[in-house]
Amino acid sequence: MGQFKSYKILTVGLVVLVLVFCLMMYWPKPMIHWLAQPNPVSEYVSESIDWDSLTHELSNLTNLLYWPPTGGHRDHFLDSTSPKTSSYHLKGPAQANYTLGSNLEAILVARDHWGRPKAHGGDLFQAQLLGPELRAGVPGEVKDLENGTYLLSFPLLWAGWARVQVRLIHSSEAVGVLQRVWRGKRATVDFRGYFQGTDGSQETVICNVDPQSTGAKGPTCQYKDVVSEEIWFCAQPPTLPCNALVGHSSGSYLKVTTSHDEDLLAGNVTDQKLPSGIPPILVVPAARGNVSNLGQKLTQLVVSVLRLEPRESNTIALPSRPPCRPGHLSLKPSGFYHQDRWHSTFCSSRSFPTVDSIRNCLAGRIVYMMGDSTLRQWWEYLRDTVPSLKPVDLHATYQVGPLMAVETTRGTVLHWRAHSWPLRSLRTPVASLHSVARELHGLAGGPYTVVVLGIGAHFTTFPPFIFARRLAGIQAAVKALLDREPSTLVIIKLANTGYKSVYGSDWLTLQVNRLLRAAFAGLRVAFVDAWEMTSSLDVPDSIHPRKFIVRNEVELFLSFICPT
Repeated sequence: MGQFKSYKILTVGLVVLVLVFCLMMYWPKPMIHWLAQPNPVSEYVSESIDWDSLTHELSNLTNLLYWPPTGGHRDHFLDSTSPKTSSYHLKGPAQANYTLGSNLEAILVARDHWGRPKAHGGDLFQAQLLGPELRAGVPGEVKDLENGTYLLSFPLLWAGWARVQVRLIHSSEAVGVLQRVWRGKRATVDFRGYFQGTDGSQETVICNVDPQSTGAKGPTCQYKDVVSEEIWFCAQPPTLPCNALVGHSSGSYLKVTTSHDEDLLAGNVTDQKLPSGIPPILVVPAARGNVSNLGQKLTQLVVSVLRLEPRESNTIALPSRPPCRPGHLSLKPSGFYHQDRWHSTFCSSRSFPTVDSIRNCLAGRIVYMMGDSTLRQWWEYLRDTVPSLKPVDLHATYQVGPLMAVETTRGTVLHWRAHSWPLRSLRTPVASLHSVARELHGLAGGPYTVVVLGIGAHFTTFPPFIFARRLAGIQAAVKALLDREPSTLVIIKLANTGYKSVYGSDWLTLQVNRLLRAAFAGLRVAFVDAWEMTSSLDVPDSIHPRKFIVRNEVELFLSFICPT
């Protein structure tokens, strides 16, 4: 009997050991690895970035982010490109009217404040063809000829009146400042890390994407995401250990410009309209092409005097397009507005005019939105538009999430959460900061799973390799998700226009979007070109665009979920 008890005790002990071993082997590891021992700064990041020795994922950055030479540093502000003296004109002779579906071309000549033509390119101009009466607009292509002139091209996609508008977003000299700061500085902002001891003591330090940008004079604390392998750095608190980090928030904007830089980025020369160089044009369907010149002139005179629109003003030039599905190559332009509705040029985007049409499309779907506040606007639009989508209070920091809304009758769940650091936000628990790669790693995927990624706006304050490194981890996670469940729908929202400073500029956002497109090229994902959707109309730029623009972004997103 005693021997039996001994075997029983031994058996129980072995079972316990096996269970402990299994737990150690298979229990999910924490995705944020806390390095309790601080390390010297010099062990991790060198003083300068060697672009030629970057890892394979980042090795093509220099070519990918090519920008025409900006002419180098100039000491005199008046030598920079001026929006008042620069001008544009039609490339060819003016016509009485233009054929729907054709192209309009113009030549832009950049000049300095003295009125002298520039001899080099590098300016950031934004061109639009607008139809104010039709609430229409399309972005024009601006081709830098790198000699101070630019070729402008506009597709004529609607019938009716249209006018060209060109804005100087940044002079080449201002772009030179942005390039120098973006590539030469480690960070233009910092963050705060909040530490709390078991006895309630608290300490606050500076945190950032690299140890030098924490301002630490000694060792730093390092926090590694074991999925993406990215490291976040905080200056070591005076007394508390590294694993006492509990909170995160925005910090300060760092001084990175000179007074001359600030003159080049000032509001009076940034995002300014050029004097109109082309009178309004009348676009007519091809069938009108046989009308005599006299008839054309009379029609144009009547329309202009009486402010009438031609009967064909509702006609738009859209060829037959396939349903919206991931993997389609996006054309340029990717779409245009007409009567406040965005029409995709590469797929047959749909309109969802009623609440029921949205509910039916989202029925049974679980949507995971991950990114910044411009993507949160999609979540908010759906929450506010569909009354039966009920938000669930998860007692989280609203600015960071996670947020969730559900409709139990249709089986719809909408998630949104911010990407992890670097994140400019109010104070939020560190435990709420989940990297996108970490979230994707935990998704099973499937035909009812929709993933939407919208990142970029919070990365313009760091050198490009920081964003490229983040994208490398996310791209690998997206590829793994699609490999294990190809029916998963993944949508990439490009960053939109809005910022106009050294910390976040349209020029910087343009580079971010280049990286986004390159990172996901070749994968079966869909793109929503928020850059073009926020830069096609004559409305004030805002990092958080107007509701009707958000509505069009969401309807294109829904078109990929419900293509037919």
